[in-house]
Amino acid sequence: MSQMNTLEQVLAIAKQAGAEIMQIYARDFDVMDKSDSSPLTEADLAAHKTICKGLESMSDLPILSEESASIDWQERQQWSRYWLVDPLDGTKEFIKKNGEFTVNIALIDNGRPVLGVVYAPALDESFIGAEGEGAWREKDGQRTSVVAKPHQAGETWKVVGSRSHQSPEIKTLLEALPGETELVAMGSSLKLCLVACNEAHLYPRIGPTSEWDTAAAHGFVLAAGAKVTVLSADDPAADVIAGNTPELQYNQKESLLNPYFLVSC
Repeated sequence: MSQMNTLEQVLAIAKQAGAEIMQIYARDFDVMDKSDSSPLTEADLAAHKTICKGLESMSDLPILSEESASIDWQERQQWSRYWLVDPLDGTKEFIKKNGEFTVNIALIDNGRPVLGVVYAPALDESFIGAEGEGAWREKDGQRTSVVAKPHQAGETWKVVGSRSHQSPEIKTLLEALPGETELVAMGSSLKLCLVACNEAHLYPRIGPTSEWDTAAAHGFVLAAGAKVTVLSADDPAADVIAGNTPELQYNQKESLLNPYFLVSC
């Protein structure tokens, strides 16, 4: 199966999960707390079941989902190729009903996301990409190619921040950038997509995320020609200015938490 065929099939699965989510979004729903006190809704679970069923019909590759993340490291470290899924990224945004939540599905190959689908069901907007094929944004039934472009001299630096998680280090970073800066607020994995779509120049994440939060959008970002690189915890602002940090990778350690990172062109 070609990468494009796979991409279209994964997008169809993401949209099926999105339809499940929107049925629940339209009515009252229960909110539970997971073991780490983060919120969980019935929409997360419904989307998880739909995605797993769809991916299992496509291939026999392992699936690591936020809602089934208890797979032992001894087993997981044997995987070279697998699906990495967040059935509902931005649960806080879902609960707030601001529309900025997504279905995230990535194909990981030897630590790199080689295919990524991000679908925002409330916005009916998709961000899809595959290594060697390209990246596209789909809105209102129209699909357009996406090619990331770096910051140009004289442009105001647009830096993506989070609606739900703000870090004091962001102020230090904004002050370190040469020229005017503007903070662009957005929820869920849409933050990464904004950089690839040239609606922002940088997305520094100086705070906790898990691998399923970023993988699908990371795949889209790479396909568009942008990158996601690791930032140090000691001086992330200096890393942003200096550049040349290593690429963010997946399933390389027991913990599923990401280091700090930067999305840029």
